[in-house]
Amino acid sequence: MKLQQLRYMIAVVQSGSFNQAAKRLFISQSSLSSAIKELENETGIELFIRTNKGISLTTDGAEFLGYARQVVEQTELLEQRYLNKKPARQLFSVSTQHYAFSVDAFVSLIRKTDADEYDFALRETKTHEIFEDVKTQRSEIGILYKYSYNEKVVDKFVKENHLKFSPLFEAKPHVFVSTKHPLVKQAKVSVNMEELKEYPYLLFDQGEFNSFYFSEEILSTVARKKSLHVSDRATLFNLLIGLNGYTISTGVIGTDLNGTDIVALPLNVEETICVGWISSANRQLSRLGKLYIEELQKVLEAYDVVTLFE
Repeated sequence: MKLQQLRYMIAVVQSGSFNQAAKRLFISQSSLSSAIKELENETGIELFIRTNKGISLTTDGAEFLGYARQVVEQTELLEQRYLNKKPARQLFSVSTQHYAFSVDAFVSLIRKTDADEYDFALRETKTHEIFEDVKTQRSEIGILYKYSYNEKVVDKFVKENHLKFSPLFEAKPHVFVSTKHPLVKQAKVSVNMEELKEYPYLLFDQGEFNSFYFSEEILSTVARKKSLHVSDRATLFNLLIGLNGYTISTGVIGTDLNGTDIVALPLNVEETICVGWISSANRQLSRLGKLYIEELQKVLEAYDVVTLFE
């Protein structure tokens, strides 16, 4: 077993494919595939499931990857300490639902990174893909929410995929609307579902896994007269402003990234949203993972959010 093989495996997971990993490593795809195959033969386990749709880690592969990362990280620390070797390019990725605070924390993380080189990724993506990214360790951390309706499904996915869910904070549901929305002009301090029925409802598209359980917005089973599916926050906010639409979220909104054209109004429903982060149950967070969680806490506290960190 060679250290280079472990680095190759980590690169494949980070890239999501052998082709992209080979480009990142500046080697041929055939050489990379051969190195991984040799590692599988030597360890006697299958590390990757290979299909026409791509690759994913096996259960054994996910466990092996945790050990491989520890070995590589410790080796790099030794090389830096005793051989004066230049620190390796730092790798880190987060998959998240569409939350401004997760982006704010990512920005803070990058600003505090002392590496000359890094390769980070922030994926604002669909709920099912967050589970898949963390399961396959394409991302170290995933950020999503649960509430009474989807809690059992979320907990089931967490357990079956050998993950753990750590709560960040709890919040009462709010609607995001434009500052020029008629309900804001009426000086509403809170709204109910009946008052919203004539306005377009905006929600994030979940692709082929467009289940009510994977919706980013609570009360996904409520029938609406007008619905608009979007894929990114910028489009959603533009439509909120242009069409007097609304969406349902936590009420945590930052002006640094989102501007001052959107406000949050409390929604009169008996529900509570629990936002948290998922990670592998079989390995500890990396240094960058821990730092990102610390930055999340600082960002949320700056928003006057009461956090639930252990």
